[in-house]
Amino acid sequence: MTRNEAQLRRELIDAVPVLRRFAYSLARNAADADDLVQSTIERVLAKGAPDDAVLIKWMCRICRNLWIDIIRAKKTRQDAEPEITALSSERPLPDRETGDRQLLAKTASAIDALPDQYREVLSMIVIGGTSYREAAETLGVPVGTVMSRLARARAALAEAVQYHD
Repeated sequence: MTRNEAQLRRELIDAVPVLRRFAYSLARNAADADDLVQSTIERVLAKGAPDDAVLIKWMCRICRNLWIDIIRAKKTRQDAEPEITALSSERPLPDRETGDRQLLAKTASAIDALPDQYREVLSMIVIGGTSYREAAETLGVPVGTVMSRLARARAALAEAVQYHD
């Protein structure tokens, strides 16, 4: 079955929320994530998608490849300072909320410190809600590799925030 233009546009609109979450998990910045989503949609509109492809998977793969291209282009620059550091200059918060914010900041830093391959899998499965199989297909790796990367990412995060069952 071939996609007509109207069907492609409907599928694109339906895919935007998932794609935006995925792009944000890669970019960790709303503006950069929006740029990635826009570039991905432009690419799909310009070049189309294979008729047999599941559009959201196809778009996630394009988005990931665009992000890799951006990272390669920015290799000589320093990574941007996480937005969470801005929280430290705000007014004092009650103890519980302060602890929660500290844990959130520690978790965000730990996610940022993960190797790209672990962060991608974590983002796709935990944030994007894709299955292991879908993540494996999108990334072009075996399901076992996805499971291994996710387990290592979770273990690294648990260690970084000192969370133990």
